[in-house]
Amino acid sequence: MTAPHKRSRRLVAVPLGMAMATALAVVPNATASAAEADGRAAGDATPLSYVVNVLPGHAPSARVKKAITEAGGTIVTSYDRIGVIVVHSSEPGFAAAVRGVRGVRSAGATRTAPLPAQSATDVGTPRALTAEEVARAEAADGQDPLEPLQWDLPAIKADKAHEVSLGSRDVTVAVIDTGVDDTHPDIAPNFDRDASVNCVTGKPDTTDGAWRPGPAESPHGTHVAGEIAAAKNGVGVTGVAPGVKVSGIKVSTPAGYFYTEAVVCGFMWAAEHGVDVTNNSYYTDPWYFNCADDPDQRALVEALTRATRYAEKKGAVNVAAAGNENYDLAADEITDPVSPNDSTPSDRVIDPSECLDIPTQLPGVVTVASTGAKGVKSSFSNHGLGVIDIAAPGGDSTRLQTPAPPATSGLVLGPLPGGGWGYMAGTSMASPHVAGVAALIKSTHPHAPAALVKALLYAQADATPCTDPYDLDGDGKADAVCEGPRSYNGFYGFGTADALDAVTK
Repeated sequence: MTAPHKRSRRLVAVPLGMAMATALAVVPNATASAAEADGRAAGDATPLSYVVNVLPGHAPSARVKKAITEAGGTIVTSYDRIGVIVVHSSEPGFAAAVRGVRGVRSAGATRTAPLPAQSATDVGTPRALTAEEVARAEAADGQDPLEPLQWDLPAIKADKAHEVSLGSRDVTVAVIDTGVDDTHPDIAPNFDRDASVNCVTGKPDTTDGAWRPGPAESPHGTHVAGEIAAAKNGVGVTGVAPGVKVSGIKVSTPAGYFYTEAVVCGFMWAAEHGVDVTNNSYYTDPWYFNCADDPDQRALVEALTRATRYAEKKGAVNVAAAGNENYDLAADEITDPVSPNDSTPSDRVIDPSECLDIPTQLPGVVTVASTGAKGVKSSFSNHGLGVIDIAAPGGDSTRLQTPAPPATSGLVLGPLPGGGWGYMAGTSMASPHVAGVAALIKSTHPHAPAALVKALLYAQADATPCTDPYDLDGDGKADAVCEGPRSYNGFYGFGTADALDAVTK
């Protein structure tokens, strides 16, 4: 079983352990932020990236531009509709200096490591199907060759939904992730090039193919894209919504970091290019939780809140993974042992009502928990009454939740870059199932605004009662506690996503 990487707790190849640690301290509120302190320790030559949040709807004022320059900053780009400016600076006191300027609402470093992030770490290698396994799969009439191995499709009635509708070509789901291999035979038929881009620097790069993962980069985004919209074309696997289009918005650095400026760029690109649904199977680095009493983290939350709200205003339903640490996100406190994950992490106690996982816990974002092959919360899935909106298959250890034959693995099967297929698991895999169902709802109700699509998503979900006791390994000890009634609880929210209702109601 592969252990989770400290930074990318949603980028997993197999189910994760239940990482819990003892708390030590809350991040302090100080005039100079932790990121700036790191920069000061490293010397003035340490370049960092910042977001400066100003009044939305206007270009930065001359006063703000001058203040940025005088404080040692260089403007990279500006998202005027939401008032977010991306800046680079090597000055250790840059953010503190511009926070006092009239017209600046907040400002903060998006990272604690120099530009670019210094080190790359494996985020988990999926178990690829062998040629023998591909050849051995026996599909029924109307199925793609590997569909019998996809226990996750009948778990949300997607197989039955496909008898009614595969979804509309007028609907696009954007995969904001590590990049998408649009040459894969399962993805190429449904790929939307016009809605695809590379946003890693915080500024759109429209070079042809810039949205693809590099040869040493994570296959995560390609797998997610296939779970959503792998074509029903006689090849490989079938997506939840195999008739809709999918785009790739690459926001992850080669080292695997998802920084705020890149994610803001991703949401803005989706908003301006007619995207109907965004899938977000990551958390925004370097902080697992972003606390309101830290000026940097507060600025990151503000920038991404503006971006996600703008995307929804333009019609996009934003769907995000809940995370893989078996945390109760409604608890009084949680220990975060991994932040900041791009420099030197340390244990800190956070109040999850004041410290948010972004974009997952932002207003309006659909927060998705994971279930395994038995329909029970995955051993790793975060949960919490009032936080989880809906649940969907994300897989689990085959030992803990064994699928019914002919499926052989409790993980989720999807495409891998280069034309192969493999198994992964995590709330990363649950989120695209919900994104696919949202795309089917949008296909059925093409004029529905985002708020209505979300309302239908929740209303059509199959109410799933709390699992009590929740003891997957059978050791007599509860592995997590579920609160709430059948119709809305901390494990499954409004219930398990239902693809059949999405195309018939």
